[in-house]
Amino acid sequence: MAWLELVVAGYACLALIVIAVVYLVGRNPIAIVLAVPRDRVVVGERAVGEIIVTNPGKRHALGATVEIPVGAGLAEVAMPGLRREARFVHEFVIPTVRRGVIPVGPVRTVRADPVGVVRRELVWTDTTELFVHPRTIGIPSMSTGFIRDLEGNPTRDLSTNDISFHALREYMPGDERRYIHWKSTARTGRHMVRQFEETRGSHLVIALSLATSDYATEEEFEMAVSVAGSLGARAIRDARTVTVVASEKTPEFAKRKVFAVRLLSTLTRSRLLDDLAVVEHSESALAIADVARVTGEQAVGVSVAFLICGSGVTAQELRAASTKFPAGVEVVAVVCDPDRQPGLRKVAGLSVFTIGFLEDLQKALSRSAAA
Repeated sequence: MAWLELVVAGYACLALIVIAVVYLVGRNPIAIVLAVPRDRVVVGERAVGEIIVTNPGKRHALGATVEIPVGAGLAEVAMPGLRREARFVHEFVIPTVRRGVIPVGPVRTVRADPVGVVRRELVWTDTTELFVHPRTIGIPSMSTGFIRDLEGNPTRDLSTNDISFHALREYMPGDERRYIHWKSTARTGRHMVRQFEETRGSHLVIALSLATSDYATEEEFEMAVSVAGSLGARAIRDARTVTVVASEKTPEFAKRKVFAVRLLSTLTRSRLLDDLAVVEHSESALAIADVARVTGEQAVGVSVAFLICGSGVTAQELRAASTKFPAGVEVVAVVCDPDRQPGLRKVAGLSVFTIGFLEDLQKALSRSAAA
């Protein structure tokens, strides 16, 4: 009897497998399209995707389960059976609670036999990416700086060679002969040269610290990323020369600390925010003082430098960071600290903005421009 029972059980299992395979034979005559109407949103904004299933075939399409990977999650949709030329549209929500790049898809259909012995998956689409940008805020235009260029703004500082004419003065040893004003020289009998006003350019450097030690909370770090995005977006909108850098991380296999910064794209506002969407703080990332040192050595012709960090950086460290830039560069530190009173203070010539909310940056820059 024991052998008979085993034979019966074996035939039963074989029958289940055959039935399951027969049930999954064939391919549904369907087409699936994955669409994400907006591929870039701000953190917290509503983002949706949709799948459009059509049956262009000549026969009825069987129902199936449609799976849509969304980030680390999975959305499941029960697709009904479709008649010829029928369509099925389903919209799903994509969570945007934090910055990042969320992969959506690929969409796959899943068919399984009623007993659950066999499962068949078919992939229908590629993966689509949704960029979740940091929150930014509109800020006043920035027009300070000390770079001489063709689009600079004239200042009260005098120069021997520039494009903004100021006055004539008597020739002095060392002056270039090409700036001699010959009509005035003939009239006065003494060599007279042109005196110019120095023009201020607008090459901005925005340096963001990614060192975990520079921030007390995650909230401070997210605010710092938003500050970098707001400053960079404004500079790009004003068509100014801007360089945005962030701390580079030291790889785990490295035997010594890597002193380098990562250059973020400033080609367009969207490209900058795309890069900021994926930055993360790290224990091995350079602190703000080292970021300032590397940036000061590599950047050429900087007029204004913004150093962005959290409450983990002391006033002495900020002062030391500001000295890494050449003389004449205006250095502004933006400290993100929700637990402190927002305000503007001077530390040995360094301007320090302390902000508790992103909106405080707008107020601080407005007060600074009016001062």
